[in-house]
Amino acid sequence: MIDLQLENVTKNFGGNRAVNNVTFRVEGAELIGLIGPNGAGKTTLVNMMSGMLRPSSGTIHLNGKRIDGLKPFQVANAGLGRTFQVTRALRRMTVMENMLVPALAMNPSANRNMLEEKVHDVLEFLTISHLTNEYGRALSGGQQKLLELARLLMLDPAVIILDEPFAGVHPRLQETIYGYIDRVHNEGKAIILISHDMGAVFELSKRLLVLDFGTLIADGLPGEVKNDPIVIEAYLGADEEDE
Repeated sequence: MIDLQLENVTKNFGGNRAVNNVTFRVEGAELIGLIGPNGAGKTTLVNMMSGMLRPSSGTIHLNGKRIDGLKPFQVANAGLGRTFQVTRALRRMTVMENMLVPALAMNPSANRNMLEEKVHDVLEFLTISHLTNEYGRALSGGQQKLLELARLLMLDPAVIILDEPFAGVHPRLQETIYGYIDRVHNEGKAIILISHDMGAVFELSKRLLVLDFGTLIADGLPGEVKNDPIVIEAYLGADEEDE
């Protein structure tokens, strides 16, 4: 059972409050969209959840274990993995080597042959098995997005945060990412999806969280959130009200 709890999570940068007393809970294999205008605090919130930043106050628990303040690799070990808006492929390593790095970092004694078999399965699912021996520096932006998703699968986290997975991706590759999301969700993973592609967010998400100026202003079903006047004013725009 997946249980991720954020209680009154706040982050201050000097006199600026980027995230303001955010509280929500993820129970089980939920598929949640996290949206908000630029500067709403989404990335800061995710950075705290993944160990990149320490909250100024508040707590984050995953399956009963407090993870706020842990280092990123410790958070990953606890079962929460994430992608980044800007991909970070290891440019001088092959795709195979890129895939093995996180798996071996988590379990140095793992069987290399079994890991390589898993790499081939994951790359084939993501339609990039033909790139197995290509170097990271040779990949297109979309291919690097898929590689980042593939590396995440090697970690097998219980909670997956996808930060702008569709940005700069060809529509055909976007369909592959849709398939990835469906697969990992059906395998019992919780997914938090951050995207400015509102069509994708509303199509994929079963629940929406909306941040505005660091404050959680909505948490509910996509249809309800979309028609919330506060959300329309803060993020979606008046034109969305007529759809």
